[in-house]
Amino acid sequence: MKKHNFSAGPCILAPQVIENTANAVRDLNGIGLSLIEISHRTKYFEPIIEEAQKNFKELLGAPDNYHVLFLGGGASLQFAMVPFNLLEKKAGYIETGVWAKKALKEAKLFGEVEVLASSADTNFNYFPKNINIPSDLDYVHITTNNTIYGTEIHHDIDSPVTLVADMSSDIMSRPVDVSKYGMIYGGAQKNLGPAGVTFVLIREDILGKVTRAIPTMLDYRTHIKEGSMFNTPPVFAIYAVNETLKWVKEMGGVEKMYELNKKKAQLLYDEIDRNTMFVGTAEKESRSLMNICFVLNEQYKDKEAAFLEFAKSKGMEGLKGHRLVGGFRASTYNALPIESVQALVDCMREFEKMNA
Repeated sequence: MKKHNFSAGPCILAPQVIENTANAVRDLNGIGLSLIEISHRTKYFEPIIEEAQKNFKELLGAPDNYHVLFLGGGASLQFAMVPFNLLEKKAGYIETGVWAKKALKEAKLFGEVEVLASSADTNFNYFPKNINIPSDLDYVHITTNNTIYGTEIHHDIDSPVTLVADMSSDIMSRPVDVSKYGMIYGGAQKNLGPAGVTFVLIREDILGKVTRAIPTMLDYRTHIKEGSMFNTPPVFAIYAVNETLKWVKEMGGVEKMYELNKKKAQLLYDEIDRNTMFVGTAEKESRSLMNICFVLNEQYKDKEAAFLEFAKSKGMEGLKGHRLVGGFRASTYNALPIESVQALVDCMREFEKMNA
């Protein structure tokens, strides 16, 4: 049976990415060595990381004064590295979900933090609008897509201060005006590759402005200077990221991904809105293209387990909602084919006929 992978992360990868990476694990480019046993400081790997950095910048249209870093520690380490490197007096944070709250908590260890806007009042089911950003902040931090609650901001905000964005779950899913951001970061395991590497796209001029001493490993300037190889980088994950970036280019780039992602999301949201058994949880204007969250209508709440079991029998994987919100979550990342979304829609319609 064909499996339809709606997992929120680690998530679905393009078949050719898995095949090419698996082949490289067996034998990298016919050199007689596995990808996972070569030194990172060799002619075998250095061209790979350089190509990944080049492809990343090219796909997002990043200006020349931005650096691409591949680091460890996940986006969670970036929650601390960002204020460590950038927060001198005060920073602003936009609170839109669990991961935004975690970033906010870490920032408070380094200085004054102001919550500029929050959607906590309705359990994060919308993205705040008309956010006022004071000009006296060192930076403002935003989480562009919220995987748990299924909300997303669909444009690049204008900020009078350095804008830092956690784009873990929507990177490469839509065009981005990189010039509006001082820094974009995220874990790769949603839209870029397997778990194990974190991407950072950063403009160098925002660094070196804090008075505190920064440990070498936590200083972005260290990794810029050393080309992400101050210590041994996650070679396997970076290779897979580069294969994903090459696949995105072959598919037509980020613009084409955006076009396909809108079609997939519309297909599923239309069914959620039509189906008498289901209801979406996010405000319509804030609905995510990447993580589509929905629940059963109140009168059918007792059928949640039955639907998950029925969907699994049809090959659906990863549909159970996050433990904090329950219900269902269909993650429709770049590599998920529209055929899988249609299969889920058909499954929902069949379940409705059986139970409504």
